Amino acid sequence: MKNFYQDRNIVITGATSGLGRALALRLHHLGAHVAGVARGAAGLASLRHEAPRALTIQADVSRAEEIYPLAGEIQAKLGDVDILFNVASDLGPVPLRLLADTECEDFERALRTNVLGPHRLTRALLAPMLLRGSGLVVNVSSDAAVNAYPRWGAYGASKAAVDHLSRVLDEELKEAGVRCLSVDPGDMRTPMHFAAVPDADPARLRDPAESAERLLELIARNDFSQVRRIL
Repeated sequence: MKNFYQDRNIVITGATSGLGRALALRLHHLGAHVAGVARGAAGLASLRHEAPRALTIQADVSRAEEIYPLAGEIQAKLGDVDILFNVASDLGPVPLRLLADTECEDFERALRTNVLGPHRLTRALLAPMLLRGSGLVVNVSSDAAVNAYPRWGAYGASKAAVDHLSRVLDEELKEAGVRCLSVDPGDMRTPMHFAAVPDADPARLRDPAESAERLLELIARNDFSQVRRIL
């Protein structure tokens, strides 16, 4: 696996927590050129401490006006991107509430972060992938995208949109050598999960590092048929 990721340019949003952080640290260890994107300066400083060669960029992918400056900084400092991991996510209102009680502004925030942000950043970084005929976009989804869990409506609907967006992009781009995958990493020990389910038993949740390792193994093997359902 080291040979596959060595010297590849890889961008990870939501890189300071949970799966995003686990991916950033593992890929840094494997010799990739990592750009970690997140909103919080403190989390980015912590990531730089553990991954000193990583490029860290403070940006909010839910804000349309930040996408092209972010893409420009990535291009200038990292170069053409080989793999984009769209990990940054928003639960919607917390504590989770019934969909009928969810304010439209809260629903809109989840859609901006979970759907429009990944789509905008993908579009902004896509041209070099198409020109060289290779590239990979990985969008992080959830089982809430396919199961109707009460009180997970804003999050689940946004992740269902991500799933279909990924399928359509993959169909449109794969003949040009660019793939787009949607991945369910399973229930993990992350701040987001505990924000959604405060009484969750940590012992029943997967370590994000385990999900990151498994995902990277399948990508390195080009085993895309298994990625959506393995985690």
